[in-house]
Amino acid sequence: MKKVLNKPCFDILAIGELNADIIFTGLKGAPVLNREVAAGDFWKTMGSSTALCAANLAKLDLVVAFCGKVGGDEDGRFMLEELRKRNINAGFCTVDPAAKTGVTLALNWGGDRALVTFPGVIGEFSLRDFDINILRQARHIHVGSFFLQFGLQKDLPEIFRQAQEWGISTSLDAGWDDTEKWDYGIRSVLPYTDIFFPNESEALAITGESTWDAAAGKLAELCTVAVVKRGKNGVGCVSRGNVYEVRAIEDAPVLDTTGAGDSFNAGFIYGYLRKFSLQECLEYGNACGTLCVSVAGGADADLSLERVREMVRYGKKFQ
Repeated sequence: MKKVLNKPCFDILAIGELNADIIFTGLKGAPVLNREVAAGDFWKTMGSSTALCAANLAKLDLVVAFCGKVGGDEDGRFMLEELRKRNINAGFCTVDPAAKTGVTLALNWGGDRALVTFPGVIGEFSLRDFDINILRQARHIHVGSFFLQFGLQKDLPEIFRQAQEWGISTSLDAGWDDTEKWDYGIRSVLPYTDIFFPNESEALAITGESTWDAAAGKLAELCTVAVVKRGKNGVGCVSRGNVYEVRAIEDAPVLDTTGAGDSFNAGFIYGYLRKFSLQECLEYGNACGTLCVSVAGGADADLSLERVREMVRYGKKFQ
């Protein structure tokens, strides 16, 4: 039986990886070995799936805290400052003075992208770095990049089980598994997961299915709601045998796809906590993801509630 808690301090506690992003845009094509390709622009910004989702949740007027780990270097200081600048409580984050903070290089061209990540201290972060009782201070727990978080993977079943016992909802994003084993205990976490957020490629790889809805159906046998993000083909989810689907918003400009899925997650979680229908949750997520790709940087779009609601109301085409 779920226990009822006192009123929490935070709407969201995001737990997970922290890394800086270095983003290149305007490439004419994919990099080729032994050749050089010019970019139109580049910049350094907040990265990591979990942090980008947290930043966009904060824009939706939710109270957000972060629990993670950085190295004692410039990138670590940069990430902690970025959290604070974006109204995210970083009080549960720890610093390892001897470690390096993770960095992701994002290369964008033709509406697509390639990512190269140095995990750094991300792989070392685990339940040993925080007290599980901090979960009691939140309404919802979100974790991104499951397949990148080697240290946290083994602890997530217990973290999510305890959260659900305390009446706290949970969500998980997969991320890409560069070993292509698609396991590492993810099926042990999903029974304690309220919302699972893989993209289409990840969902097909995890389940071995050939269509998004078949994959979502199989995943929904384990978790409560299985959401599959399909990029230009929209998004869909399955829960308790029911299928929901939203088409992509037409004519949306695409400058940088970094963080699009994390922005979607934020919109969906916002709706879920407001007890919207799953169809409405998809629409809010769709609006947030669309607004994200129209600007550079995964945490820099205008995701004010006013703008997002406008997109949901009129969002068959980008306005």
